[in-house]
Amino acid sequence: MTSFPCFRLRGLVAALASLLVAQPVAAVERLTFTLPLLDESISLDLSQATNAQQLIDSNPDLQELDWAGDGSVQKLIEALLTAPLPEETSSIVRQSLGHPLFEQLLLTASELVEVKGLPVDTSGRMVSEALAAAYRDDEPHLLGFLRHVPGDELSINLQELAFYAKRLRSNQDDARALVQKGSAAEPVASTIVAAAASGWTRRQRSIAVNHRPQPLQVTVISPTGLSNGRLVVISHGLWDAPSSFEGWAHLLAAHGYSVVLPGHPGSDSKQQESLLEGKQPPPASEELRLRPLDVTAVIDAVETGSLLSGSSVQTDSVAVVGHSWGATAALQLGGLQTTSRKLSSRCQDPRDPDRNLSWVLQCSWLKGADQGSLGDTRVRSVVVVSPPLRLLFDESSGPSMHAKALLVSGTRDWVVPSDPEAVVPLRNGQPLANGHRIVLASGGDHFNLWAPVGAEQPPVLGPLILAWINDHLGITDSLSFKGGGWGHQRVPLIDVTGQL
Repeated sequence: MTSFPCFRLRGLVAALASLLVAQPVAAVERLTFTLPLLDESISLDLSQATNAQQLIDSNPDLQELDWAGDGSVQKLIEALLTAPLPEETSSIVRQSLGHPLFEQLLLTASELVEVKGLPVDTSGRMVSEALAAAYRDDEPHLLGFLRHVPGDELSINLQELAFYAKRLRSNQDDARALVQKGSAAEPVASTIVAAAASGWTRRQRSIAVNHRPQPLQVTVISPTGLSNGRLVVISHGLWDAPSSFEGWAHLLAAHGYSVVLPGHPGSDSKQQESLLEGKQPPPASEELRLRPLDVTAVIDAVETGSLLSGSSVQTDSVAVVGHSWGATAALQLGGLQTTSRKLSSRCQDPRDPDRNLSWVLQCSWLKGADQGSLGDTRVRSVVVVSPPLRLLFDESSGPSMHAKALLVSGTRDWVVPSDPEAVVPLRNGQPLANGHRIVLASGGDHFNLWAPVGAEQPPVLGPLILAWINDHLGITDSLSFKGGGWGHQRVPLIDVTGQL
């Protein structure tokens, strides 16, 4: 047997798999895949087909592919199109109707999927009504959903996937070039990292806050040895939890810092669970304001003695560390000003050359962007890892920040890519002149720079974070940013600020 049928089978697998991404849009009678690599299209008749075998029988190409693959096409269709949807699917969509985050997802999908005979619907109502009809007619699967969406024909153009891949690649080119030109920091001494294995205690606390109806749950990591009297607050990202970053806290506490990690109840992992159960909508734009207020409330609680009482921790010079959305909050607290200007002008263009996955989240902040400037002058140092920032912040406000910022970005981050979200903004903001820095993690992505509890390896960024905070909170420790020695053996860390 020649390899041609197998090649076509792989193309069909990729096409059908794309349905998982493009579920919100479909056609009543005919579904067409454009396969640019094969220079052909595959059309499926949905009007009469209610199972995988009927779909295959409606198309000679599918029959050939199923034969060549020993029935694998039928198994694939059964897994993707006729497997029952989770019971919560309809509730999730209903909860998300009209939500900016959901609308941005549908806008992105509209570039890949076209429903002929209908205008683009980014409200989600068509999706909700089609799901309800599918469940009503006892077709609670993707095929049933496709059969109940109004329109003439659905076309999925897989060539758009190539466009997305090329755009992502171009959004990482500058960072890769900077890394190649730069020199990686010397790896950290093993004795500094080893200190994180002990020298700290962990407690769970709750603090009442004025801006939320429920108290904040916070994790407190305190040094068991000599305290340096300094406070660090670590803010987690979207649908995450403090436990994902306790590795950083352990290292900091082992070197004398008191560390508090608040949970952000409107956008943490528990909120995600409720969303997936169909009980809550996606995080509201109000969270853009509430997250920094969570951190400010933590600092207030330490200042008044309701948290870390008897620890003699100063609150006039605090460091805030954040990852992803937590990093965005850290920049807000450090004095970077937010604006709706770029959000208003760029969010509706799916072909924008700088557009990336983080814009789905950033564009959902439009309504609250002009109320997001929430600097806390007690925050004097921030470390921001993979922050979505391009559309939200007024880069010209960088020189007036009261906190010195270290921005860390991974060269393989496909969620918040380095060029539009780190390199370009800092290049425009003259970071060296204003005391800010950018460090690129070669090979780092959005998920391998974390520091979760129980990780087998020491956190990649822990020594770098410790060194930066030491320098900017005036702590004389065995590690400093200026002195170097905060690098990592496996993931090279390169300060590229001078090359911008």
